[in-house]
Amino acid sequence: MTALRLLSAGAAQGIASALAARFQAETGAELSTAFMPVGVLKDKFLAGEACDVVVSTPSMLDQFALDGRIDGATIAVLGRVPTGIAVRAGATAPSIDTPDRLRAALSAAPRIHVPDPERATAGIHFVKVLRALELFESLAPRLATHANGVAAMAALAANEEPRALGCTQVTEILYTAGVALVGALPQPFDLATPYAASVSATAREPKLARRFVDMLVAADSAALRRDAGFEP
Repeated sequence: MTALRLLSAGAAQGIASALAARFQAETGAELSTAFMPVGVLKDKFLAGEACDVVVSTPSMLDQFALDGRIDGATIAVLGRVPTGIAVRAGATAPSIDTPDRLRAALSAAPRIHVPDPERATAGIHFVKVLRALELFESLAPRLATHANGVAAMAALAANEEPRALGCTQVTEILYTAGVALVGALPQPFDLATPYAASVSATAREPKLARRFVDMLVAADSAALRRDAGFEP
């Protein structure tokens, strides 16, 4: 069976997984996937990681196109993904709709699960939020960092400490069983990251790769993108 290799930012795991069975049914090709933080994806792709389709930020894909690493004509935007706060499923959700309430919720958390604060979009941003709230020094010992957002949410799901929290992109919160979305970070700390898909310049099956890109952004996939946490 033909296999289509997807190299993707973790934010697209929900929508890609939702489309995998349909893609195989319509094309006869299996979808092979690898999801990771954007910083890790960049390193792997530049190092020559083989793939047919790439999902990352539009700015990164534009640079890849300039370098001839992807087909720039195939870049298609999926939408934007907010960064949000999560709790363990069934736990009481704190109010985070203002900076003061967010500060209080974070201060009360015995553990906060986050993705890589150096290479994951949400992890990098969350550290900036903590610094802006003047909480980083006091909360640094309580941060539990993980390779990616899904791993951070899985750890939160297993954490039985009262008031434990997690922060990552909303798509990763919604994708992970055992956690619940509290809400997006409030202004001025909100962050909605755009994502796009494209065909790799070294795709073994470029027509098949273009087919999957089209499925990701098609109008009839809009409900799947919305349910996965993407905004227009």
